Amino acid sequence: MRILGIILIIIGVLSLIWGGVTYVKDRDTVDLGVAKVVTEEKERVSIPPILGVVALVGGGVLVGVSAKKTSKA
Repeated sequence: MRILGIILIIIGVLSLIWGGVTYVKDRDTVDLGVAKVVTEEKERVSIPPILGVVALVGGGVLVGVSAKKTSKA
């Protein structure tokens, strides 16, 4: 559980810093024999800040719960 919590914290922080992912998509390709024409389009997938906060808080809770379990044992 602790590792999952740490991963969620990292994902939450990264999503709050970057706010999304940008990628390039090949849209149209035309082959004119000797020449090839390609249109590239940048696309962005936005991640709402609330999801980053939820991942951050959830990761913190998981780390906290696993720390309490470890100290009781």
